[in-house]
Amino acid sequence: MPRYLRLVRKEARVREDQAAALAELRRRVQRQRKTRHEPVTDNTLIRVAVDLLLARGEELAGDTEDDLRASLGLRRPED
Repeated sequence: MPRYLRLVRKEARVREDQAAALAELRRRVQRQRKTRHEPVTDNTLIRVAVDLLLARGEELAGDTEDDLRASLGLRRPED
């Protein structure tokens, strides 16, 4: 069974700047790859980001998205 069929489908809405930056990051990672065993997609990077968030979950605190972001040392994006 292909790997993508073993994964649970989740949807997320992202800001336009996030979508553009994610696509650019994917292209950069693709260019730097040494082997081509599996594709690096936007979803690949999102899964890595979720793993990072879960690994730092103990640090997560706040009532708003901005609070949650700040608790992880991230600055507020320019709106």
